[in-house]
Amino acid sequence: MANQSPRLDQIFAALADPTRRAIVMRLCAGEASVGELADPFDMALPSFMKHIHVLETSGLVQSEKAGRVRTCRLSPDALLGAEDWFQQQRAIWEARLDRFEAYVMKLKKEKERAAAKRPSRTTKRKGAE
Repeated sequence: MANQSPRLDQIFAALADPTRRAIVMRLCAGEASVGELADPFDMALPSFMKHIHVLETSGLVQSEKAGRVRTCRLSPDALLGAEDWFQQQRAIWEARLDRFEAYVMKLKKEKERAAAKRPSRTTKRKGAE
């Protein structure tokens, strides 16, 4: 996993920006030209192309130019490394939470046992009468 860290860093950095996440979400519906992708955003085309470049560098998006039109498509396989990382993190945290739950249950049982050994208040009152 250590050798995948730079790739994961690129993917997470690419997805950290809301514009790039919106581009990825749009590409989930199918390929689109840069013009179609840029249309909903209020920014100059050179600025928008920087977002496309970041997505291409991370491996999330591929593009090809035919004449004057650049078409982009999603590369979902690029997310496999991130998916593996999330699964590993989930397994780690589920194990930690399971251990925590077991510890809390142990404390609860110990408290119940200690309470059962103590004489109740009604018992004390009866003995005092």
